[in-house]
Amino acid sequence: MSRIALLALLFATPVLAEEVNVYSHRQPELIQPLIDQFTAETGITVNLAFVDKGMAERLKAEGSRSPADLVLTVDIGRLMELVGADVLQPVDDPVLEANIPAEFRDPGDLWFGLTSRSRVVYASKDRVKPGEVTTYEDLADPKWKGRICVRSGLNDYNVALVAAYSLHHDAAETKAWVEGLKANLARKPQGGDRDQAKAIWAGECDIALGNTYYMGQMLADPEQKDWAEAVNVVFPTFEGDGSHMNISGMALTKSAPNKEAALKLMEWLSSDEAQKIYAETNHEFPVKPGVERSALVASWGDFTPDTLSLADIAAARPAAVKLIEEVDFDN
Repeated sequence: MSRIALLALLFATPVLAEEVNVYSHRQPELIQPLIDQFTAETGITVNLAFVDKGMAERLKAEGSRSPADLVLTVDIGRLMELVGADVLQPVDDPVLEANIPAEFRDPGDLWFGLTSRSRVVYASKDRVKPGEVTTYEDLADPKWKGRICVRSGLNDYNVALVAAYSLHHDAAETKAWVEGLKANLARKPQGGDRDQAKAIWAGECDIALGNTYYMGQMLADPEQKDWAEAVNVVFPTFEGDGSHMNISGMALTKSAPNKEAALKLMEWLSSDEAQKIYAETNHEFPVKPGVERSALVASWGDFTPDTLSLADIAAARPAAVKLIEEVDFDN
């Protein structure tokens, strides 16, 4: 074959575009701005599949045939489920190590935090005075009897909070606290975090547990704005420590057919640019040092994060679930 013919053949052969397949616990609209910007900058297509439940089981069933390269989750418990299912592979990457602090990374490099959030108290502006609730321990005080709303005790976020409580207190104290919290409920646990703010607005209760970022989502929704404006965000602490934290995170699957492109996405998600977009879009706290919180999130005030290891909290979750079921919290 002549040189000219060879060159013609090379130029005629289509170049396969890079792509990344992502399984996400997060609603697509919450991360689409990130995906769009990444694709615009790199030309890499991101195929996003929303997997609300059963991600670990799905990846395990798919095995080496799984198309998923990367997973995005909303809770440390979900990440640890994936670790336990043995469907992830470690990522030894200097960029991720430099951008994401050690407390937001798995010691074995199987998962990496992207944003953090705190489990806070929504407190009625009209019926709760500043300083009335300052600790998680306060929530079991009889003065709140009939005044607290909460979603299911078995929700991932509440399980993580109980798990964290159990690491700050002994078993008897933790059980007494869960029972005390249940005794103070104004109604049966139900709905999501936004529903608890709505209940406060409607006068059904005075305080509730919720994640910080839901406040931003409600303020951006004309139908829910009044709910958010009816409450103050209070950062309670564990006595002698800080406010309970959780993360959204990412991990590389064991199958990862597009590993190189997936690593580019992971690195980009940890960058200043992506962390800022994430913070502005989802009203969460960036994990990369030096990236500022959004103006709205900053307006809720400063707080001291709890010092517990996320891995330790995840390890305490099974016992927390057992306790929540034992006290029949949701009934």
